[in-house]
Amino acid sequence: MKNNGQVSSSSKQWAVKVGRVGVRIAAYFYCLLLLTSCGVYSFTGTTLSPDLKTITINNFSLQTAGGPTNLSLNFNERLKEYYQRYTNLKVVPNNGDLVLDGSITNYDLLAVAPTASDQAGLNRLQITVQARFVNNKDESKNFEQSFSFYQDFPQNQTLTQNEARLVPRILDQLVLDIFNKTAADW
Repeated sequence: MKNNGQVSSSSKQWAVKVGRVGVRIAAYFYCLLLLTSCGVYSFTGTTLSPDLKTITINNFSLQTAGGPTNLSLNFNERLKEYYQRYTNLKVVPNNGDLVLDGSITNYDLLAVAPTASDQAGLNRLQITVQARFVNNKDESKNFEQSFSFYQDFPQNQTLTQNEARLVPRILDQLVLDIFNKTAADW
C-alpha cells in the first residue's frame, strides 16, 4: 500500500516524544556545562572554597568623630548576620579560616550640587570603612581596602532629620561591598 507522503499518527507521536527527550537531555547537559565551567559556584553567589568552614569578624572600631554612638556595633552585627545568612561559614570568635576586621574611618557631612546662589543643593552623608581581610587557607586572597558609600538628602533638611533613615542604607551597602570582595570575588 502506498502512503502518499502521509505519516501515521503513531509515528508522529513517537517523533514528538523522541524530540522532547532530546531537548531535555540537551538542556541538562547545557546547564551542567555552565555550572562546571564557572569553577567553584554556589547558588548564593559566593565563590568560597568548600574547605573554608569558619569566619572571624573582629569588631570594627570607630576611628572618626561624629555619627551615632552605636554605629560600630550596628556595622559589626550587620556584617556577621550577612555572612551567616549568605554563606555556610560559621562565625567564630577567633582563629577562623577567614578573618575580617578594620575600622570606620570617616563619617562626613558634605555639601554637594552647588546652586546659582552659592548654596548646596544637596547634603551628602558619607561613611568610609577600612577593612582588612585574611584568608588563612589562601594568602593570595588577603587584602586591605577602603570602602565608602554615601546617601544624599535635601539641603533644607538637617542631618538629624535624615540620619536614622540614611545610616542603615549606607551600612547595608558597605556590608554588601565587603561581602562581594571577600566571598564573591568581585
